[in-house]
Amino acid sequence: MGERMWLYALENPHPERPIRRLVLEPRDEKSAVYAVSLTDLSEHPLRPGVRSKLRLTLPEGVEFNALDEYEDLAIDLGCVISARAALDYDRERWLGDEANVQPAVSQRDLIVEYSAHPQAWLHVGVDADEPIVYDLARLADGQPSDGIAAVQPAHRLVNVRVVQKGTNNLVPVRIHFHGADGEYLPPRGRHRKVNPHWFEDNYGEFVNSRNQYGYIDGHCEVDMPLGDVYVEITKGYETAPIRRQVTIAADTDELVFELERVLPWREKGWVTADTHVHFLSPSTALLEGQAEDVHVVNLLASQWGEMYSNVSDFDGKTTFGAREFGGDGEFLVRVGTENRMQILGHISLLGYNGPMIHPLCSGGPTESALGDPQEVVMAEWAQRCIDQGGLVVLPHAPNPQLERAADIVLGLVHAIEMMTFNPCDRELNPYGIADWYRYLNLGYQLPIVGGSDKMAASSQLGGVRTYAHLGDREFSYENWMAAVQAGNTFMTIGPLTELTVEGVVPGGQVQLPAGGGSVGVEWRVEAVQPPIQQVEVIQGGLVVDQVDVGGRLSASGSVQVPVTASSWIALRVRGSYVGTEGEIAAHTSAVQTLVADSPLFNQPDASAVLEQIEGAIAYVDTIAPRPHAQRFREMRAVLEAAHNRLHQRMHAHGVYHEHTPLHGHGDGA
Repeated sequence: MGERMWLYALENPHPERPIRRLVLEPRDEKSAVYAVSLTDLSEHPLRPGVRSKLRLTLPEGVEFNALDEYEDLAIDLGCVISARAALDYDRERWLGDEANVQPAVSQRDLIVEYSAHPQAWLHVGVDADEPIVYDLARLADGQPSDGIAAVQPAHRLVNVRVVQKGTNNLVPVRIHFHGADGEYLPPRGRHRKVNPHWFEDNYGEFVNSRNQYGYIDGHCEVDMPLGDVYVEITKGYETAPIRRQVTIAADTDELVFELERVLPWREKGWVTADTHVHFLSPSTALLEGQAEDVHVVNLLASQWGEMYSNVSDFDGKTTFGAREFGGDGEFLVRVGTENRMQILGHISLLGYNGPMIHPLCSGGPTESALGDPQEVVMAEWAQRCIDQGGLVVLPHAPNPQLERAADIVLGLVHAIEMMTFNPCDRELNPYGIADWYRYLNLGYQLPIVGGSDKMAASSQLGGVRTYAHLGDREFSYENWMAAVQAGNTFMTIGPLTELTVEGVVPGGQVQLPAGGGSVGVEWRVEAVQPPIQQVEVIQGGLVVDQVDVGGRLSASGSVQVPVTASSWIALRVRGSYVGTEGEIAAHTSAVQTLVADSPLFNQPDASAVLEQIEGAIAYVDTIAPRPHAQRFREMRAVLEAAHNRLHQRMHAHGVYHEHTPLHGHGDGA
C-alpha cells in the first residue's frame, strides 16, 4: 500500500496557557510527522465551507481566458469551484417582448463560486509579483472592499411547479432561472455549467448562447438566493412563453407558474415532429419532446468512425411513448438510423421495422471507419427502408448531396429536410430551399420537413420542426409517416402556416385546362414567437406576392395567381429571433398547378440534376474505395438507372444537353 497522509486539527484544551513542548509517543504502527503548525482560527480549520459566491472586479490589464474564465486565483483555506465572466441582464429587456434576450458578458467582472473556511483569504493574481488579497471574513460580515462584493448564496430550496392554466396538471417544459447578478440557478440534478459541445452533455439540458436551461417534467427543486430571481419557461410554438421576475423570501417554499396554450393547432389535426435527433437516450428524447411540444422525435442511430451511437436502443418495432408500450400516445420516440457517407451523402431511414439496415456508414472517413470500402449507395439503403415499411428523408439540405439527385429521380425519397441546430444562432439554409425548388420544378412533389440534427446541448430539439396534418387519421407513428407522405406539411422555427390553392392543400394538385388560367391562393400565419416580417407566395421558385407583416404575430391574405404553364405554389415566411432581415422562418410544401398541355419540367434544372448524377457515377468510378468487382457493378448500375431515367425524360421533352464521355451518343445530341 502507498503512504497515507493525514491532516489532523488538535484543539488546545487550555488556550490560555502557552505551549512549551509537543510530545509524540509511539504506539502500534510506525508513523512520521512531517510538519506541525499553529493557528488561532476560532472555528475548526479542516471543516469545509458551503458553496458561496462573490463578484470580483479584476485589475486593469487582466484578461479572461478563451472560455471567459479566470484561472489565476486561489483560496488558502478552501477551493475555487469556478470563476467565470459575470453575465449582466437588462431587466427591462428581460421583462419585455423580445423573443431572445441574451446577457452582456462582462469584460472585467467575475462570478466566483467557492467553498471556504469562514476566515479564509482570496488571492487574486497568484502568479503575479504582488497578488491582491481579500479577507473573506470581512466579506461575510458585510464590510465593503474595493473590487469585491458578496452574491446572495443559493441556499433556499424551492419547489417549482409548472401547470396548464386553469388546471393543476403538471406540464413538461424548458426552464431557466438566474439571480440578480446573472448567475444561472439550475434545477437540482442539472449542471451548473452545461457543456455546449458535440457529444458532451446530452442529459435533458439546452444552451442558447449564454442562457442555460433544464428540461423538467413539470416539477423540479431549485436552490435559490433570497431576493430577485428571473425565470424563463417555454413549451413549443403553440404555448405563450413566460419571462418574469419573482422574489424569494425566507419563507418561500414553492413557486407555481401557469402556462397558456394560445394556438390550438393540435386540435386542428396538426402534429409536430423532429426528423433528426442524435445521442439522447429514448427517455431523455421523450422528455425533451414533451417539453418542446414535439409529438414525434426521430432518434437516429449512426456511426462516427469507430464510434456507434444509439445502436442498442434500436429494435425495429418499439415506439416509445405509444399506448401499446405504456405511454400516453401523445408524445412518441422512434429509433431509426441515419446512414451516411462523406461524399455520396446522408440519408435518414425513419420508422422501419425489422433488422437494422447495415452498414450504417460506408466509404471510409469521416463517417465510416478508416479502410472501409464503398460497399453501398444510398439508393440501396432507401429501398431497404421502403421494403421494411419506413420513411426515407434526405437530411440537412443541401449538404452533402452528391447522390440525392439519383435517389429522387428513382422515386426513393419521401421528403426533404431543412435543418438548423439552433434558430437563434444560424438561419435555415437558403441554398437547401433553392435545391428543393429544383426538384419541384421537375415535377417531383417532395414534402418539406424540419429536423434539428441535435448532437449537443447547444442544439435545440425541435428548434426547426415538421408540422404534418393528419387528415382523418388517428395519431400514431405509422399515421404520422403517412401524413408526411401525403404532403400537407410545413417546416418552421416558430410561425405556423396554412395554405390552400383553389381549396387544395399542399401535397395536392390543381388541374387547369389547356392555356392555363388563374388560381386563388389563401393563407394564414400565426406565432407566439418570433415576430413575422414577410409572407411570400412562391410560384416555381419565384415570389409572385409579398405581404410585409411588420413584426406582428399573425396575418392572413389571399391573391389570384396567373398560371400559364404547369408549376407549383408554396408559402414562405420570413422572420428571425435576433432581428436579422430576410431569414426564412417557415415554408410550406407545394401544391402543383398542372396545365393540360404543359408538362411540369424545367430544362436548366434537369441539366443540373443530370450533371449531379454523373458526378456521383464519376466518384464511384474513380476515387471511392473500391469493393469487390460484383458489388462495384451493382452499385454503378443503380446510379446508371437514375441517369438513364432522367436522360430519357429529357429527350422526350426535346432537351439538348452535353454529355460526359461516359454517356455520349457520338453525335453530341
